Amino acid sequence: MDEEKRAEERVRVEEFEISGDLVVAKIKELIHQGNVRRISLQTQEGRTLIEVPLTVGAAGAAAAVVLVPVWAAIGAIAAVVTKLRVVVERVE
Repeated sequence: MDEEKRAEERVRVEEFEISGDLVVAKIKELIHQGNVRRISLQTQEGRTLIEVPLTVGAAGAAAAVVLVPVWAAIGAIAAVVTKLRVVVERVE
């Protein structure tokens, strides 16, 4: 039954190119929108630096606790890389 539901879901992919100092704010904004399944940070050449799967419909407090190490990793990446490509998978 769960597999049937996933087959019916439509996934849309969006890409944003932003500077490293704005990446954390942009990712927080995307997560608060609620329909994001996965976020990937890539270099301008397309090499994936980190990929974060997100649970659709996760409780806010629980998601915040789980994402603490992820925020640290994203912040470290953003401090080193000047331009990043953020790839977002959304469930429609």
